[in-house]
This record gives sequence, C-alpha cells and structure tokens, in this order.
Amino acid sequence: MKKVIRWVVMGLLLAIFLFSGISVAATLYRYEVSDQRYEDAAEQFVAVAGDRDYIEGPDLEAGQEPEAGDGEEESWELPPITVDFEGLKAVNSDVTGWIYGEDTLIDYPVVQGEDDEFYLHHSYDKSESSSGSIFVEAGNRPGFADANTIIYGHHMKNKSMFASLSYWGDQAYYEEHPVLWLLTPQQDYKIVLFAGYTTSATSDTYTIFQETGTELEEYIMASAAQSDFQTSVEPGGKKQYVLLSTCAYSFDNARYVLHGILEPVHSAGGVRKSE
Repeated sequence: MKKVIRWVVMGLLLAIFLFSGISVAATLYRYEVSDQRYEDAAEQFVAVAGDRDYIEGPDLEAGQEPEAGDGEEESWELPPITVDFEGLKAVNSDVTGWIYGEDTLIDYPVVQGEDDEFYLHHSYDKSESSSGSIFVEAGNRPGFADANTIIYGHHMKNKSMFASLSYWGDQAYYEEHPVLWLLTPQQDYKIVLFAGYTTSATSDTYTIFQETGTELEEYIMASAAQSDFQTSVEPGGKKQYVLLSTCAYSFDNARYVLHGILEPVHSAGGVRKSE
C-alpha cells in the first residue's frame, strides 16, 4: 500500500513539474513571438536618422539653432530616427505615433483604440498578444491634442513594453536618459521628463486635462513634488504634457508613472517639415 501511495505521489509531482515546465515554455514562446513582431516592425518602418543636432532653416547656417525671440515655437532639433507612418497605417489605421528612447528598451509604435481593453491583449497590428500594445487612453482626444495625454503599456517580465519605466526611479539612469521621443505623422515631440514615481491605479494621477489652467498647474506641481529623481526641468505654463504608465508590484493596483513635457520639434515622422 505504501508503495502505491509513493508512486501516486511521485506521479502527481511529475505531472506538476511537467505542467509547470510546459507553462514556462509557453510563456517564453509568447514573449519571443511578441518581441520578434515588434523587432520586425522597427526594422521595417524605422530608420536611424544619424548624428544630426539641428537643421538648416530660414536665415540660419547649418547647425545653428534659432535664437529665443525670433518667433519660432518649435525646436529645430531633429529626432534620432525616422518613421514610415504611411506603411504603419496601412497595417493598422489606429497607429498614432512611435515612442523611442536612445539607449533604452523603449522603441514601439503607439496606437489609440475605441476603448482601453482591446490593446491590452492585441499587438499594434491587431493580432492577439499577451504583451499588448503601447496605447493612448481612449478618453484622450486624438493627435495628442489634450494638455495631458496618458499612454499605457504592460510591465512584461522580460522587460519589454513599458517594464523599464521604473528604471527612471534611479537618479543616475534619469541623468543618462532625461528625454524620450514621440514621433507622429503630423508633429514630432521631445518628451522632457520631470517626474517619476509609484502611485495607485485609482489615483488622481490619471486625470485628463484637455486645456491648460490652474488645475493642471496644481496637478503638475504635485506630480513633480513626489518624483523619485531630481531635475532642473521646470514644468508649468501653457505646455502640453504626457503621462507614461505601467504596472508596479509594491502594493495592490500599483503603477509606475513618468511625467514629461511635450516639446514640439520642427519635424514629423522624423523628417524636417517643409517651409
């Protein structure tokens, strides 16, 4: 009888071991498929623009930035990449941008759907994916028209999607990567980061502001005050902002967020705008 029990126990343990192994293998396979899909997208639709700091403009010599007060509202600095949005939109018309950070793990198309559920479980090309997409809050107006736009991404165990947002909680990492880039078909932006911290999914951090004003100013100041990193960046005034959000695991429904100023540059899709 004891031998029978022993064999039954061993059989159960073996079954559990095999099931766990299969589950891990299946998860790793899903990660690999998702990562490859986004790597293929970057290879097909994104090109490194090369070492360019500034572009020639009216009455400017090559490499010279317009001086303050000459009427230019956009920076003449160009993004380090170019993006084929025509090709991307042929794959999925929901594509609204591309977010990129030099020497970081962030390099993804950005989509916006009719709700905040679909792209939790679908890739940028609408194929099913446990990694989901980097997507804009459905309640925001399209084209990053609001004063504060929210962008979500999963925290994947292999550090893909937005899992690396928490890296900015380290002062040294922030100082090495103080900006990200947001490219769109109509207008490119430098995301100048000024705050990063852990918060609750139900906190006021997830407030959408369509216009600038006193309430937005208070919101931005409160966000900057709780940042994990210190910066000389001074938010405020009539600016546009973006909130990047992913899951965190320090408490139930925890999220790690980054706040940034959207500074327009003189390009769209990484290509200089025509005069």
